[in-house]
Amino acid sequence: MAKLPGRKRGRALSRLAVAAVAAALVGTSASAAVADAPVPAPMKNLDMNKLAQAAPKAGAGAHAKARATVRARTQSATPVFGMFGVERSSGFLYQYVLDGRGGFDERTFVTGNWDLFKAAAPVDNDDNGDRDGMWAWDNAGNLYFNSATESRTVGGGWNMYDKVLSPGNLGGGGAYDILARDKSGVLWLYLGYNNGKVDPRVKIGAGWGGYTQIAGAGDLTGDGKADIVARDGSGVLWLYKGTGNYKAPFSPRVKVGAGWNGYNALVGTGDVDLDGRADLVARGNDGKLWLYKGTGNASAPFAPRKQLGFGYNIYSWMF
Repeated sequence: MAKLPGRKRGRALSRLAVAAVAAALVGTSASAAVADAPVPAPMKNLDMNKLAQAAPKAGAGAHAKARATVRARTQSATPVFGMFGVERSSGFLYQYVLDGRGGFDERTFVTGNWDLFKAAAPVDNDDNGDRDGMWAWDNAGNLYFNSATESRTVGGGWNMYDKVLSPGNLGGGGAYDILARDKSGVLWLYLGYNNGKVDPRVKIGAGWGGYTQIAGAGDLTGDGKADIVARDGSGVLWLYKGTGNYKAPFSPRVKVGAGWNGYNALVGTGDVDLDGRADLVARGNDGKLWLYKGTGNASAPFAPRKQLGFGYNIYSWMF
């Protein structure tokens, strides 16, 4: 088992913690596997994400071959992010890479002190399907951005929002953008750039306070534009199809279905089953983890669910 770090606090540490997981995102650090993890589906297969992380040891040829295989299987632009979880009892951050067969492999320890954060989102700013950086918001209201080439504190004051996420390139620019919902229920869009800078916010609209979950990472409808889903208080899930226009980034909502109150977390993880379509992960109130495979069809965006594992209520939040 990996030696786990001691407990520290502070804004400087927050930035270091973001940098640590950003390194893992772009495959420049190795993580130690642990056994006392939520139980995944009983699958073992060649994992392209692990190959990519091990590539510097195996040589540039092996790295290129692994990434070429991922690109061929994911049609180039669908993000392949895997999943992260922040353990409730310790604040430790764990990573789940894909097992290559529609699920996740064993978790690996990334870094500690992630109870300092309230949200994070990987990005694919060069639109090649790979994770190449991340946004992270700490509990003090600071926004950070880290990639292989950039490390910055974007700014403070983000505690005015009760929900923040980065589902993709919503505004037609060149990088992943940020959605932020304020405490009065107004949703705002921040156009993002690959250097971690953001434009002043643009108001999307009011009335978003009625949603208990908002999630998304990539294109759910097959038109090449990033979409999101939102669950209302009665358990109905709605699809908001992306338009690519930052002034009006979503088409009118479309009902996906009822009964989604059985989940306490919805996570946009990009493409989990490597079929080139974005998927959705849902954690049940009982801690079971489910995969909703994307269909690319706006009228029925998800296939019937598939169980990925159980015991995931040990995480305070996932991304």
